[in-house]
Amino acid sequence: MPLASPEQYRQMLDSARRGGYALPAYNVSSLEMLTAVLEGLTDAQSDGIIAISVSASRFLSGPTVNDCVLGAQTFAEFAHRVADRYPVLVALHTDHCGADDLDRFVVPLLAITEERRRCGLPPLFNSHMWDGSALSLQDNLDIAQPLLARCAAVDVLLEIEVGVIGGEREGLSADHPDRLYSTPEDFLAVVDRLGAGAQGRYLVAATFGNVHGIYKPGNVKLDPQVLRRGQEVVRQRTGGKDFDLVFHGGSGSGLDSIHEAIDHGVVKMNISTEAEYCYTRPVVDHMMRNYNGVLMIDGEVGEKKAYDPRKYLRKAQDGLSARVARSCVELKSAGSALLIKASIE
Repeated sequence: MPLASPEQYRQMLDSARRGGYALPAYNVSSLEMLTAVLEGLTDAQSDGIIAISVSASRFLSGPTVNDCVLGAQTFAEFAHRVADRYPVLVALHTDHCGADDLDRFVVPLLAITEERRRCGLPPLFNSHMWDGSALSLQDNLDIAQPLLARCAAVDVLLEIEVGVIGGEREGLSADHPDRLYSTPEDFLAVVDRLGAGAQGRYLVAATFGNVHGIYKPGNVKLDPQVLRRGQEVVRQRTGGKDFDLVFHGGSGSGLDSIHEAIDHGVVKMNISTEAEYCYTRPVVDHMMRNYNGVLMIDGEVGEKKAYDPRKYLRKAQDGLSARVARSCVELKSAGSALLIKASIE
């Protein structure tokens, strides 16, 4: 099946909300990581989301070109082709994009999708994230509102961040400890400005103490009740509707906190730091076990089978695929793939 259509992406999110699970959203920075995520989702029979950042997009274009739009477009076009061979639905997403990169990353990618839609083609990406957390909430929403309208016009979803997620991601670091926990007033400001769906569908990355990166247990103080209180005031304001929430900075979080967040409306959980580690760890193991084979030292020539990139990158892929499959179990999405369930029914 090709990448999820706009309607299928909405079905994926709706099914997650009804079914009490969250879709894993894996950040990747190479084609090898992309296919590893597809393998892991297939093994778990789960739909999912594959995300790419501004810096990863630049990386994919090569150091000489260093073009984030070209890198993202090439990555997406590859994904559109290779996903056709997998039995699960996958949505493509661009992750944290701050104000400095908006006009040179998300806006050009939307222009590409607008041209694709005029030609009868699906969107290049299913959703884009606008990260206005470095701005005041008013300025954040001032940018989000017209961006939401532009996304909605081409069947693309927008993701916004409300509050500040701790740590650092894409050069955006949290220096506002008072904003690590979104308030009910923040939730109301968003729904009052962006509506409850009439202006276009959007996802909200509300903050409840979550932090980018990975930390030892006890170092991150998550409070999922922040999400409960925020959703309650939104439902009161809208007559029953609330937000599709996104959990950022979840690497290393306890399952109890993750499941409680899902109970309060989280339908998408981003996983980046753990993905990088699970991809890198097998490579380190290979190099250490084959030290003499991967090096040409003391006049020796090493062993070609040891330093053939396909050997250690396959191990890297296996490590990441296993983590993806495990995350599907943890997020309760395993066995929920829409196309597989439909074929059985």
